Amino acid sequence: MYRFLLTPRWWGINVFAVLAIPLCLFMGSWQLSRFEDRVDTHQQQEDRSARAKTAAARPLADLLPVDKDTSGRQASARGHYDTAHQLLVPGRTLKDRHGGQQGFYVLSLLRTDSGKALPVVRGWLPGDAGAKADTARVPAPPKGEVTVTGALQASENQGTDGVQAGGGLPQGQLGMISAASLVNIVPYDVYDAWITLTDAQAPLRAVPPAAAEGSGLDLKAFQNLGYTGEWFVFAGFVVFMWFRLFRRDAEAAKDAALGIVPEAEAEAEADRDGDGGAARVGEPGEPPAGGVDAAGDLPQGEGKAGERGADRGEAQVEGQVEGHVEAQGEGRAEGRGEAARAGKA
Repeated sequence: MYRFLLTPRWWGINVFAVLAIPLCLFMGSWQLSRFEDRVDTHQQQEDRSARAKTAAARPLADLLPVDKDTSGRQASARGHYDTAHQLLVPGRTLKDRHGGQQGFYVLSLLRTDSGKALPVVRGWLPGDAGAKADTARVPAPPKGEVTVTGALQASENQGTDGVQAGGGLPQGQLGMISAASLVNIVPYDVYDAWITLTDAQAPLRAVPPAAAEGSGLDLKAFQNLGYTGEWFVFAGFVVFMWFRLFRRDAEAAKDAALGIVPEAEAEAEADRDGDGGAARVGEPGEPPAGGVDAAGDLPQGEGKAGERGADRGEAQVEGQVEGHVEAQGEGRAEGRGEAARAGKA
């Protein structure tokens, strides 16, 4: 009964199912592992951030280049601020227990003894970086040689929240904190990193460090979780479709073994039988479709309708013959009567 499984069609179905199901399960497991890695990395980053707040600051040179391990660590650097190139970073939101407020970062460049400059976010202010009333509250950076301590951060990119990479900002504003953006503004080299001060100068508010890229529970992490569900659903769908096709063909094979004709084949056979019966009822030869029967002057139908039409035609023919015979008899009788009256006369 299951010999249909050996047909070429079912060979193709079985090979597809055998390959597709393990592939879907593998891809779903891989996406799930990616999500779990992001969760673990996020937890590790939070633990490092908590330890970094209480850990002693390390020299900047010991923590470069910035990676997932050094991001958020307390770094210290010594030098003097370049007061001629203080910049404002607009469109930045600072979240607190009351929600989020729109404002701007105040960024100054610290010229270190190595000759390079370190971008330092001295704090955040609410308001518009283009409004004089808001920018008038920005305090001037300290003069002379200073030692700064803050959380080390990697350079921003176009995917960082709040970044304005399109350009077109007024002079004195910066859309993205990175060495690539600053190299065209200042006439000296800049570190490919920046720090946010732990203790901000009033009225500035300290900017908390951001999680390293790829270490937080961002949209990509939840995309991995969504892809996990999709791959497992695909695997289940392949199993469902295989079982459905198998059950359909198995029932068809069982019916054929019992001599049960499918409904579609039975209807087709009945149609063929009806056409043959209609052709046998009329005169020899095949009558035109929708034509008139030569015997009964009635249209020949298909199937049972054709047989009924043929019966009506035969009845009419018999009626005509009987009427003709009766008319001839009556004519002969009238002729004999006239001849007899003429002889008597």
